[in-house]
Amino acid sequence: MRFFRLRKVTPSHFSWDLRADPKWFLPGVHCPDCDEIRAGIGEAYPAADLSALPDQRKFQARLEEDFEEFTRLRELVRPLVPEGAQLEPGTAFGPLVGRGRGHFTQLVFPMPWTLLMRREALEQLQAAGLRGLMGCRTELRLRDKNPPELLELQLELRGRLHPDCLPRNLPAPCATCEMVTFSFPQAPVLDAASLPTDRDLFRLGNFSTAIIGTERFAETVRQLGFEEVEFQELPTR
Repeated sequence: MRFFRLRKVTPSHFSWDLRADPKWFLPGVHCPDCDEIRAGIGEAYPAADLSALPDQRKFQARLEEDFEEFTRLRELVRPLVPEGAQLEPGTAFGPLVGRGRGHFTQLVFPMPWTLLMRREALEQLQAAGLRGLMGCRTELRLRDKNPPELLELQLELRGRLHPDCLPRNLPAPCATCEMVTFSFPQAPVLDAASLPTDRDLFRLGNFSTAIIGTERFAETVRQLGFEEVEFQELPTR
């Protein structure tokens, strides 16, 4: 099986604008061990509904100085997300809220790490037999006469970059916040043993802004003629 990184076409051939943020998120946190302010991007669970949790303002704050309080918030959320979720600082939850206008193609990347689809496009992919595609409602106000229904894909963390393509002197993750930061490799290689066999679209567990599709996904998107998405094949080892 071949695997591809999904990216939006730049520059776009269509004119559109979309400004949106997730309804809730885990705040960034000041780690008492490494003394760094930690906040990642990419990990997102738009199907998670946090509306019944207490301390709603805590899930809209940018930073939590108290690491114990951050841990408490993370454990409140854990029952609402898929088993095994990493739940790093900055993890997003719930629908995207915002406004937009313009010509939206079948696949839309408002940010490089966020993938939206028109409902009809998602239904076509599901009808073609692609697996693990969960479309979640958004709260977007689109200023057009006949705006499309845009759904956000919930993309779980599954595969990983192979250690051989990572920086040689990469430090071990912090013992407390468990985070380590590095840039996406210039010559990325996927760890074959870590790649899922039950879905055709996912995020990388050690680089959550990278969206990966299987060969089946890439071929189906091309056959359907969906625009504004490019596929970069990544080797496996």
